[in-house]
Amino acid sequence: MKKFLLLYHGGSMPEGEAAQAQVMKAWEGWFGKLGKSLVDGGNPTGASKTIAANGSVSSGAANGASGYSVISADSLDAAVALAKGCPVLGGGASIEVCEIVEVM
Repeated sequence: MKKFLLLYHGGSMPEGEAAQAQVMKAWEGWFGKLGKSLVDGGNPTGASKTIAANGSVSSGAANGASGYSVISADSLDAAVALAKGCPVLGGGASIEVCEIVEVM
C-alpha cells in the first residue's frame, strides 16, 4: 500500500457549538469508513509563511493549505476515490491528493 497526503485548501470553520459537533460527527464517520486506510487524521493548519528559493519570506499563500490527512491506498485513483468522501469538501475546501514517495 502506498501513502497519500490529502492537502486541504480553503473552506470554512463551522460557527457555533451545534455546527462544530455536526462537523466532528461527519469527520468521525469518514474516519470510520476509511478504517485501516487512515494513517494520520491530520489537523487544520494556521498562519503560514512561504520561503522562496532565494531565501525571501512572504506571508501566507494565495491558496495555502488549510489542513491535511494521510491515508493509504493501492493507487492514486483509489486515494482520490477515498478522498471524495472527506467532510472538508462540504465546507467549500478542495483536496489535493499527493502520493508520498518514501525515500528516507
